[in-house]
Parts: sequence; structure tokens; C-alpha cells
Amino acid sequence: MISESSPRPILLVEDNPQDLDLTLRAFKRRNLANPIQVARDGQEALDFIPRWEAGETPPLVVLLDLKLPRVDGLEVLRQLRATPVSATLPVVVLTSSSEDRDVQTAYQHHANSYIVKPVDFNKFMEVAAQIELYWCLINHPPR
Repeated sequence: MISESSPRPILLVEDNPQDLDLTLRAFKRRNLANPIQVARDGQEALDFIPRWEAGETPPLVVLLDLKLPRVDGLEVLRQLRATPVSATLPVVVLTSSSEDRDVQTAYQHHANSYIVKPVDFNKFMEVAAQIELYWCLINHPPR
């Protein structure tokens, strides 16, 4: 459990090893104070729910890929929203899909934001900076 003075974690749900590495490197370069928890597929992400229900500190924000093995990202989002302990957690869809259908469905399931991953590392660094600035410093999420 994380104390009130410790920064809450960020849950990164990402199965692609290159995208995972890119994201972790971008946040490390930003000297992000929040610890990063990683779920490598949709089921691993859903496995956090009972932990939060048992009293483990929920994340400050969930960064959720859509194209995941075992349980896809939209189903993860649906289940997060259907569970009281995670219903109000900020969820940022961070995915390679720019398909209108995916964007529409994500917002129908109450995603808080939808970001298409840039392929270029420098552009990705800008995205990481914006995520950190807004979701970790400016936004005031529920406890």
C-alpha cells in the first residue's frame, strides 16, 4: 500500500514489448515521480481489481492499449467502469488505432481520453510530457 505522501502509481496496460519499452523510457527520461505498474495483457489489468478492492492503492491513471491478448482493451475498460472501486479511475486509451469505431466505442465506455501513439520517439516524449503534466500534476482525481 502506498502512503498518502507517496505518489500514486500509473497502471500501464501494454502487451507490445517495443511500445512498453518506449513508454517506460519516455517516462524515465521525464523523471516521473509516480511508480509505473505494468499489465501485459487485459487479464493482468483486470487482476488488479480484487487487489484494489482489498485496499491496495488504485492508480492515479490507467494507460490502456486496446489491442491486447486474452481480454481486449475495450472489454477491460467496460469492466473497469462496471466495478465500483475502479468506476471513476481516469482511463486514457493509449493505442495505435485511430479507427473511428475504436474511438467512438472507447468514449461510449467512458474513457477519459483517447491518444494515438506516435511512432517517433521524440513525438512520444511530447505525449509522455503531456500525460505527466495533465494526469499527474494538474488533474485532481478521486481518491
